[in-house]
Amino acid sequence: MTGLVFKSTGSWYTVKTINGKIYECRIKGKFRIKDIKSTNPIAVGDYVDFELETKNDEVTGIINKIHERDNYIVRKSVNLSKQTHIIAANIDQIFLLVTINNPPTFTSFIDRFLVTAEAYSIKTVLLFNKVDTYDEDTLLEVKLLAALYRKIGYECISISAKTGKNIDKVKRLMKDKVSIFTGHSGVGKSTLINTIEPQLRLRTKEISTQHSQGQHTTTFAEMFELSFDARIIDTPGIKGFGVVDMDKEEIGGYFPEFFKLKQDCKFNNCLHIKEPKCAVKNALEKGEIAYSRYRSYLQILEGEDEHYRTDNFDNE
Repeated sequence: MTGLVFKSTGSWYTVKTINGKIYECRIKGKFRIKDIKSTNPIAVGDYVDFELETKNDEVTGIINKIHERDNYIVRKSVNLSKQTHIIAANIDQIFLLVTINNPPTFTSFIDRFLVTAEAYSIKTVLLFNKVDTYDEDTLLEVKLLAALYRKIGYECISISAKTGKNIDKVKRLMKDKVSIFTGHSGVGKSTLINTIEPQLRLRTKEISTQHSQGQHTTTFAEMFELSFDARIIDTPGIKGFGVVDMDKEEIGGYFPEFFKLKQDCKFNNCLHIKEPKCAVKNALEKGEIAYSRYRSYLQILEGEDEHYRTDNFDNE
């Protein structure tokens, strides 16, 4: 039998077949570790083959094959640095939720996520959430940050999951597609999904006032079928985003504004650091490339862990 993985809990997978039947499945023991460096060899969004077994009158499935993926989004495993964690597979687009405060989303996090999405050719839309709670200065910060990423080519939408501002725009983008909603814990993913599809009634929690951080309400990734011909994958909140499996020479290619200028660099293998006649550094000096983006590039290039700053928008 063949089905689509709708939920992963680490050891069990909820799989839905073409005819709508749902089975709880697990992985064959040997298959679990064979040639797989990821902490989760099967992810939500995967198509799998499985066979049924019956024990104590309970019918479950054993997964014996993963179909080839169109794409997937991956990050470093939090606890096992040498392994990766696949967030989801076979995705049409990603909605990355950003909040200026409560909790803050830093440009280093945004850039690392965008680089990974570019590497796997997945369209990303930035959703600036909670705009109903911001004062004039913070709204200006949103406009500046959105302008930075729009200039690069990313679609940016200011939204409010609580008031419904611009939710219609998000729904239009979602129609007939498989979308991921992701971001830090507390940015309002579950609230937004509930606004888009109220009958899902996903759990939400308030931000911790002591640390200005979100509290995890989504424990495992899960896919939902929506009423307007769309599918959404809700993911656990991400504290940091580690970039994996990229050669230094290719990282610049995943910064679209760098890639456009690369042909004008003197050297074909220019890393945009100390090389003479570098078009990227020249554009940086002229203010045509954001310093925050160049800083993120250097941090990824040097293999640094994500660096959290006290400022969200850096216009140095």
